[in-house]
Amino acid sequence: MANHVFHRSPVPMPQVASGDGCYLLDTSGKRYFDAGDAAVSCLGHSDGHVKDAIRAQLDAIAFAHSGFFTSAPAEALADKLVEHAPQGIERVYLVSGGSEAVESAIKLARQYFVEKGEPARGHVIARKQSYHGNTLGALSAGGNEWRRGQFAPLLLGMSHISPCYEYRLRDEGENAEAYGLRAADELEAEILRVGPERVMAFIAEPVVGATLGAVPAVQGYFARIREICDRYGVLLILDEVMCGMGRTGTLFACTQDGVRPDILTIAKGLGAGYQPVGAMLCSGEIYGTITSGSGFFQHGHTYMGHPVAAACALAVLERIVDDGLLTRVKQLGVHMESQLVAALGQHPNVGDIRGRGLFWGVELVAERSRKQPFDPALKIAPAIKKAAFRRGLMCYPMQGTIDGRHGDHVLLAPPFIMNESQVDEVVDGLKFALLEVLAGI
Repeated sequence: MANHVFHRSPVPMPQVASGDGCYLLDTSGKRYFDAGDAAVSCLGHSDGHVKDAIRAQLDAIAFAHSGFFTSAPAEALADKLVEHAPQGIERVYLVSGGSEAVESAIKLARQYFVEKGEPARGHVIARKQSYHGNTLGALSAGGNEWRRGQFAPLLLGMSHISPCYEYRLRDEGENAEAYGLRAADELEAEILRVGPERVMAFIAEPVVGATLGAVPAVQGYFARIREICDRYGVLLILDEVMCGMGRTGTLFACTQDGVRPDILTIAKGLGAGYQPVGAMLCSGEIYGTITSGSGFFQHGHTYMGHPVAAACALAVLERIVDDGLLTRVKQLGVHMESQLVAALGQHPNVGDIRGRGLFWGVELVAERSRKQPFDPALKIAPAIKKAAFRRGLMCYPMQGTIDGRHGDHVLLAPPFIMNESQVDEVVDGLKFALLEVLAGI
């Protein structure tokens, strides 16, 4: 029978049949441990509380357009998010995913300055080797050169500074604090180059996900970033689509850096894979500027605030926050780090192991002492993905870690419900996949 689905890739894939906790099962009955579905399935694939909430909302009302109605789950979800959000965040704009959340953030930043009487502010500064989504505005902000390449003529004119990437960019003899301040000061230099009166926002991931492989900023970096944004009246947008919602051990990743954003984006773990849902959160000051000016945000999507998606996300938050999963993430994260270091820390082709909570990256190198990357033609990252998948482990490898072409890493983002023996299972699966691939080069 013909298959008419437009897949991401024409390469044949197994068909998923069911989910069981941390595992997915295909139609042949083979089990795969899900440690690499883009940091989405934080509660695994069979959470009863979330499924019950979805069913109950379907029985009540599935859809009501947000131009006519609000809904109880949307209101309750917004309240719970704001209750735990960084100081100053007071409003929640519900969308269907991460790219929509970032598009909303960029457009809100622009409208905010128009409403304030500063229409010259329309420039966004972001970071190289970042990823903010695949719609054109989000792709323009992102610094993933491979994803941007062929679409460059369509992208908006945003500028990019260096990431806070200690493993490769901290100078020999420079301590972490000094490096962080130097990296952050690139923002001030870029604001002055563009012109402070033209810059509206700086966007960054607190822990860089797909493109760099779970790279957290060094201590002090984001504090200096906040100071610079305040000095020049620039909005700070933090993208937690991948690293937020408990993934790093706190509901919002930025709280570990002690930084307060003006706008914040979330998705992925917010719905835990049970529904497509995301959100853009903003400060009360931004919201008040809009409502006291034109009175409405000139933006919207048909499925924003979808009642079933909101009910799902509320149930996910209840599981993460109320059932103690944040503590579990921290504890399991310590175990995962120790196991990764024990299994791979001395391997001559492992350059760096980094991350927070249950969000870990392993960067691979051809020559460790010089941090020399593998030849991209070897396609090390794709080979590791295939080798791990054959062993029943889903991980998230990627090429282009350093500059969009050179460098390979593997990202691990397993469910929060896993246990210590499953941490060992994931690490062992990754170890043997790495050994298999590296032995063949």
